[in-house]
Amino acid sequence: MYLLVNKQCRTFSPTLRLDRQVQQPNGQYSYLNKIGELRMIKVVIHSQDRTLRLLLSSALGKEFQVVWEPSEEGTKRSLSTGSCDLVILDLDANKETLHQQTECARRIISSIDSSLTIVMADDSLRSAAAELVRLGAFGYCRRPPSIRDLKEMLRRAYEHSSLKRELKTAQERIDSANSCDRMIGSSPRMLEVYDLVRRVTSINASVLITGESGTGKELIASAIHNLGDRSGHPFIAVSCGAIPETLIEAELFGHEKGAFTGTFGARTGLLEQAGGGTVFLDEIGELSLSTQVKLLRVIQEREFSRLGSNRLIPLNARLIFATHQDLTEMVAQGKFRQDLYYRINVMRIEAPALQDHREDLPQIANHFLRKYSALYRKPIESFEPDAMAMLECYSWPGNVRELENVIQRAIILTGTPRIRVADLPPQIHEEDAVSVYDYQPTGSFETQLRDYKLKLATSAVREQAGNKTMAARSLGISRAYLHRLIRRTGPELVEEPGRQKLEIA
Repeated sequence: MYLLVNKQCRTFSPTLRLDRQVQQPNGQYSYLNKIGELRMIKVVIHSQDRTLRLLLSSALGKEFQVVWEPSEEGTKRSLSTGSCDLVILDLDANKETLHQQTECARRIISSIDSSLTIVMADDSLRSAAAELVRLGAFGYCRRPPSIRDLKEMLRRAYEHSSLKRELKTAQERIDSANSCDRMIGSSPRMLEVYDLVRRVTSINASVLITGESGTGKELIASAIHNLGDRSGHPFIAVSCGAIPETLIEAELFGHEKGAFTGTFGARTGLLEQAGGGTVFLDEIGELSLSTQVKLLRVIQEREFSRLGSNRLIPLNARLIFATHQDLTEMVAQGKFRQDLYYRINVMRIEAPALQDHREDLPQIANHFLRKYSALYRKPIESFEPDAMAMLECYSWPGNVRELENVIQRAIILTGTPRIRVADLPPQIHEEDAVSVYDYQPTGSFETQLRDYKLKLATSAVREQAGNKTMAARSLGISRAYLHRLIRRTGPELVEEPGRQKLEIA
């Protein structure tokens, strides 16, 4: 919908969200920014032909501000700093420099949002221009250009980029609404975690976070700290399994000069350094029984002393614990003190495995896509549908940490604006070879039936190279029901209404 310019006072709507095209009384087009001000579209021409800027500057009119930039670095800098809106990549017909020109254009397209670029080339270079468009450039314009066609393409490219920016902002708002601190996800399992986190933020009680490796236990601990009244104080994470048993007490409690061999001065322990903040003790099950005894006393008395000193220091920090082990089993085996277990397990939060909130995977994957494409300066826009389907079907034994690793690798390897199946690592493809006939049923009848259906569905998707429509057709079910089977959002998988049940022979 276009806005009309008031011919008398030339006022505009102050609530406009996207830059919009308007036609002025003199017949020329201009754009309104978000606060209703007229603005020109800034175009950088990357070309070795200086006269091209002079010609286009006068021909395009006051709607466009044209800048000539012959260097690759200058063009990249103009886009990265936001000093221009669009780039025209000019390919001249000089065969001696053609390869150099196209490689330069490739580097520019791969280093920025490729949809901001338009390729200009004569008919003899049509194939080279088409290749650059395939790599992500918005479009191709003949050289010499039709001014009318070039104006229209520039307008469409600008509107497209404005829409992408607004969609990105909207997505960030949605992600913020469906998240808790830095955690992401809107599934029922994640909403339960968010609720528990918010309940314990302002209560100084011990919290035990359990879950498999890679599920984000430290993120949960960090959220408890950041959302509470201790957020202005330090958050110190300690991996109990990474510190040798002979040094763990000195790290936690500190020591005085000469407390043991090799000490040349006093040292403040992590419990003391945290002050009124939070100490996160990860892998608490790795502590020796002797250290468990001392930690138990610290929790009970809320005070400790440095090694080699009798002076008691009050514990002001909050303690949060985490483990991927079954502490109740360790208590039964005598490997973990029962009294300490009861002290740290006042409030328990379980970090769900990724396969237990599979419906959050696209949101988490896109978060990592935005994060690492910005970090590596590669404008990757999205996932190919087949690639996302393959990610959704994978079992993810390494949970979110493995997903993050897979996305990082794919961004580094891909040469296109979208992540493809070919960019995914071998373990994702190797699981395709697993047959439903390898399935070994365990558990109750309902559990076996649910798991077998899931196995059938994921196997069909893999056999169809990630095409869910074809997979659903091969199973004789609807695509919507196939989605429910794969995502497994509830404890039971309901039968699809109006269709025959899947029978187990």
